[in-house]
Amino acid sequence: MWERQVDLERIVEIRTKTIVYFGVGAITKITEIAIILAKQGINKVLVVTGKGSHIKSGAWVHVEQAFSFAGIAPVLYSKITPNPTVDQVDEATQVAMEFGAQAVIAIGGGSPIDAGKSVAVLLANQGKTARELYEFAFVPEKAVPIITINLTHGTGTEADRFAVVSIPEKEYKPAIAYDCLYPMYSIDDPALMTTLPADQTAYVSIDAINHVVEAATTKLGNPFAISLARETIRLVAHYLPLAQHNPKDLEARYYLLYASMIAGVAFDNGLLHFTHAMEHPLSGMKPDLAHGSGLGILLPAVVKHIYPAKGAILADILAPLLPGIKGTPEEAHSAYIGLKQWLKALGIKENLREEGFVDGDVARLTDLAFETPSLGLLLSMAPIEASRKTVAAIYADSL
Repeated sequence: MWERQVDLERIVEIRTKTIVYFGVGAITKITEIAIILAKQGINKVLVVTGKGSHIKSGAWVHVEQAFSFAGIAPVLYSKITPNPTVDQVDEATQVAMEFGAQAVIAIGGGSPIDAGKSVAVLLANQGKTARELYEFAFVPEKAVPIITINLTHGTGTEADRFAVVSIPEKEYKPAIAYDCLYPMYSIDDPALMTTLPADQTAYVSIDAINHVVEAATTKLGNPFAISLARETIRLVAHYLPLAQHNPKDLEARYYLLYASMIAGVAFDNGLLHFTHAMEHPLSGMKPDLAHGSGLGILLPAVVKHIYPAKGAILADILAPLLPGIKGTPEEAHSAYIGLKQWLKALGIKENLREEGFVDGDVARLTDLAFETPSLGLLLSMAPIEASRKTVAAIYADSL
């Protein structure tokens, strides 16, 4: 395998619209980034993170040293939870404004990074709130500089223009996408991810799988997104079991992280459709639901429904998971069963009932899929008509 010939400790620059420092030891690049910020006149920053992963991963030691060296003062906001809320974003923004922060450093997985992106927008558009941002009351064209230190291999948010934050009182979980949300620099260091437990390792990697399955099959699907999808799924199929077996396997973490990053680039170019549009209502209703778990439960049913329209593409990109499939319409059910078996082997729950959903929730979930700001755009990108009947049928199949 050619992967064995790659020097994991050679830190490379991967240029999307964001410069991503990628490789074992990439966290050391935070010193160079801090110096660049200081030269731009930035001497105060807000650090957005969760409760403890920035410390447990070892990232915070490097960040503190880098800021001290560059003469930058940080203020820490460490209250971000999974499925972050607009209230957390507003509170973090207030902390940043009172401190005089001129940039945002986000340390963590998708939740802290998306929250950090949102704060960066509000700092550059003072007087606006997170609810206004996520209910599309204004369209931002600027944000203060965003630096991300990624601690999971799933979202791809460190290299794209998307962010997701929940509005709890409405059970909304909208997504936004603006060019000003691209981070200035990001750090992807697989050595920071060796403490991810087996279940989280699976959840985040399944997020990456869903990104590319959707990106490759949207109405905007293109050869670039399909090529990235094929490689993402090949890498996850091979390396995810290895990382679950040995969390400290740096080679496995390296390629899962690479798969996640290119999956983020894939949906930055091809967008998403059913699975993400339908998972957001799940975790909107149940904020404790892991995003990757909800996606994993929905994926087989989504593939079954779109298979007749996109069988050739799905057979190509899913071949590492479903050997021998040919892409003919009559394979839709066998693809559904095959994906459920693969996901079960990874420890993913088999249906929504196991996450506490019941038949009576289908109507509310369907309403949320169509009512939540931004999700209608995703549904409009689906390769088949995203009618209420189809959305309800996918939820029902997933129960």
